[in-house]
Amino acid sequence: MDDKKVESLAYLLNRLNQGKVTPELRKEAMEMVSNIDPIELSLAEQKLIEDGMEPEKLRHLCDVHMEILSDELDKVKNHIFEGHVIDTLIKEHDKIKEFLFDLEDINFGIQLMKSKDENPMVIERLLEIANLILDAENHHLREENVLFPELEKRGITGPPRIMKMEHDSLRLRKRKLKEAALKVDEMDFDLLKAEVDEAAKYIIFNLRDHIYKENHILYPTALDSIADKEVWNDMKVRCDQVGYCSFTPER
Repeated sequence: MDDKKVESLAYLLNRLNQGKVTPELRKEAMEMVSNIDPIELSLAEQKLIEDGMEPEKLRHLCDVHMEILSDELDKVKNHIFEGHVIDTLIKEHDKIKEFLFDLEDINFGIQLMKSKDENPMVIERLLEIANLILDAENHHLREENVLFPELEKRGITGPPRIMKMEHDSLRLRKRKLKEAALKVDEMDFDLLKAEVDEAAKYIIFNLRDHIYKENHILYPTALDSIADKEVWNDMKVRCDQVGYCSFTPER
């Protein structure tokens, strides 16, 4: 990734985060992002975070990028049938995004509480949603063991590598979220709230961003590069062998 592009993005993000996003500033952002390869943008985001930028501050960049690629997901859906490998992955993403909205609501409620006894139902919901988010593991494994290798065979190595790195980081935070939910009777409540807040915010932001990149970049790339229907049929068999999630729609 060109360091000058990263510097330009960082400067633009600082301006976007400092105040009102004017039409002129948004146009400038659209022009800059539209001239950057999607994978370069992913690498730039990663480098900005490594250099100390808070992930939440990348939201403006994600919004702009989403606007540019807003039609990509519709194009994907129009070229696949129900039960296709990609169709199932997209539908699972829709369910996971629902879980993230629930997690956001649950975390907000917990942060307002003074003690765990103030609203026991919220604590119960935390464990339930942590388990559902963890149950997405087979979704990730189908990507890692079936989809990514097929892309790599075709010389597309960057996107799978980035997505796998994000899977690993998210796995760690998902486990931390569940561990916090299970330790509610053992921990100081203020410490518990801090742990839940840190894990929840990381998961919410990064998993939404991850889903966006897969839906709008990785999956369209897969459909463009894997043209043979027999390959997709074989991938479906291998996906069946890996297994599905409790929330996977009926195929």
